[in-house]
Amino acid sequence: MKKIHFLTIFLIIVMFSMLSACQSAAITLNSSATPEVGKVVKVDGGSYKDVSVTELKTLMENKDFTLVNVHIPIEGNLPNTDLSISFDTIGQNLDKLPADKTAKIVLYCRSGRMSTIAATELVKLGYTNIWNLDGGMAAWEQAGLSIEK
Repeated sequence: MKKIHFLTIFLIIVMFSMLSACQSAAITLNSSATPEVGKVVKVDGGSYKDVSVTELKTLMENKDFTLVNVHIPIEGNLPNTDLSISFDTIGQNLDKLPADKTAKIVLYCRSGRMSTIAATELVKLGYTNIWNLDGGMAAWEQAGLSIEK
């Protein structure tokens, strides 16, 4: 009788150990399977992230950022654009941006050149959560997505 009881306890312990190992492996697998969004671009004073059209489209499904068109002249907007501030006056228009310098701000222009300049400027001014649409509105349109005129 004692041998059966000991064997039952032993089997329960072994099964519990195996299940625990499987759970931690699953947790590790899931956390490493989550891809990082955006590509870090280092500039003087910090960094910003370049985001692809596909990544931005996904981010827009649960929009938690301020979307800013910095192109001049205005040639249309991406859907759900919050602000238009010309890239060369972004530093003089900080009052239009979120006061919290850690708030996520996504910049775009026609091709990506002007928004890269604006992103660099905002990082120099202490903003820490700046994103830039790589390829700009041109890349957005090439992906078959619409621009609001």
